[in-house]
Parts: sequence; C-alpha cells; structure tokens
Amino acid sequence: MTLPFGRPLVLLLLAVPAVLLWRVWRRDQGRLVLPFDFSGARRGRPLAFAVNLAESLPALLLAVVIAILASPQQAGAPKNRRALTNIEFCVDISGSMGSSFGSGTRYDAAMEAINKFVDYRRGDAFGLTFFGNNVMHWVPLTSDVSAIKCAPPFMSPQKAPPWFGGTEIGKALVACRRVLREREEGDRMIVLVSDGMSADLYGDRAQEIGQQLKESNIVVHAVHIAETTIPGDIVNLVAITGGEVFEVDDPQTLINVFARIDKMQQTELVQLAPETFDHFGPYCIAGLSLLGLMSTALFGLRYTPW
Repeated sequence: MTLPFGRPLVLLLLAVPAVLLWRVWRRDQGRLVLPFDFSGARRGRPLAFAVNLAESLPALLLAVVIAILASPQQAGAPKNRRALTNIEFCVDISGSMGSSFGSGTRYDAAMEAINKFVDYRRGDAFGLTFFGNNVMHWVPLTSDVSAIKCAPPFMSPQKAPPWFGGTEIGKALVACRRVLREREEGDRMIVLVSDGMSADLYGDRAQEIGQQLKESNIVVHAVHIAETTIPGDIVNLVAITGGEVFEVDDPQTLINVFARIDKMQQTELVQLAPETFDHFGPYCIAGLSLLGLMSTALFGLRYTPW
C-alpha cells in the first residue's frame, strides 16, 4: 500500500523525536542529597507528569516538522472526462457545391451545419478536409475549432483552385483514413459531405475502401446534399463501416442530420485516477498548537536537575 507521503523515506527521521521522548519519560529524576532526606515529603508525581508532558512538546513539534518535510499527500475525488472522438469532416468543394441551396449555396449550408455541430461536441477532436479532384487537409485534428469556423470564406467552390473542380470521393476517404490512423486515442469518424457521384468508387473500389476503413475502426457517415438519389457505391461503402447515409434537400434538414449524428455517436465518460494534492493543513495546525503550548510551558513547567 502506498504511503500518503511524497517523500516517505524522510519519515525515518521520526526515530529522533522517538528517542527524545523515551529519554524524557525514562530518565532518572535527579536527586540532590540534603539533610532532610527521608523527611517523608511526597515526591509530587502529578507535577512530575505535567513537567514531562511539557518537556515532550519539543520532540512532538520536531515530529510534526519531519512529517511536513515528508510532503503529506491527499487523494482528490475521482474525476470524469469525456472519451475523445476524432471526427474528420470531408467536404466536397467541386463546382456543383456552389449551387443554390436555401438562402445560400450547398457549400454554405454544409459549413454552417458543421460549425453548429462542433459547438455541441466540445471536447472532441475535429479535422477539416476539402476535396474535389484533389485533397487538401485544411485543419488538422484539434479540439480548437476556431480554424474550422474561419474556413468557409477561403475554400468555397467559387474560390477553389481549378484542380478541385471534379469529385473523387474515394481519394478523399483514403486521405482521411491516413490522418485518422495516426490518432491512437479515441474513436474515429468521418463525416462525408458531397452532392455527387464519384467515378473512383466504381467496380469493387467502394467495397475495398470501405473494408480498409472498417479495419481501421473508422465509421463513415455520408450526407448527400442534392435532390438526386445518393449513389449506390457510397451507400455500400458507408454500410461496411457501420455508418449511415442521409439525403438532404433543405438547410434545416441538414442541421437535423448533424444533430442525429451527434446522438448516434454518444459521448462516453472515462473515469480518471484521482489526483493527489499536498495536505499540509492538519500538520501546520498541529505544529502551531504545539509551539504555543511549548511557549506557555516555558513560563514555569520545565525540568531542572536540582
């Protein structure tokens, strides 16, 4: 069992006050031969006991000082923290994401929903990846979401470089998988936001990528922002990872979809080991009390050998 002291070896010095106490209580009361020895006078045992108590105070004070030097510790109450979920947003910025959607564009609605999502998932790690025909990891996985909130004006479809014009979902998911695999702690999830189909998922490619994601313990949820039906390749890929697909046709539904994803990925709490703190209070009170009693005893209660 661990002793409640940070430096328990210092407690070995308690042998010194123990020896001092032994000497106080076992010493031979000094006698001085006087003519009136054997006079029948009482030895005053109550007074001797009081004197011995007073003489014990310095040794007890020394014991308290040694205990303080041993750094007494106190265990705090166990705390809980939420289990970390690593969430990578994979957002399509191809030209079609600039189409009208509500009061803005599909891209605007997607980023607005993502920003609301990160607000009520505080404590998780978020990353942001934009893709078209190429992939750009805009924000690395972090619990500081300020960069995600500032991203919308910079990578809209109207401002994206020309080589982001197409849609290659397979390439984007593989790139996000590499990012998430570097995270050893916590669950892993990709939220794919797109409005089209992807030629690089044709054939067995969707199943192959889905299996790779599953082996990496990555769940993919796909949000399809368009009036068209979500492509079957994406449905199959998502199903392999254990995620769900969502078809969205208005901004409010998009926000509701992210709220549903939040409920599906419930926050778990992890109990942390209790922290230890310095616990000097009782020892300081005891030391000050002994010092006060010792000072008072010096006014009359002290041993003299004559």
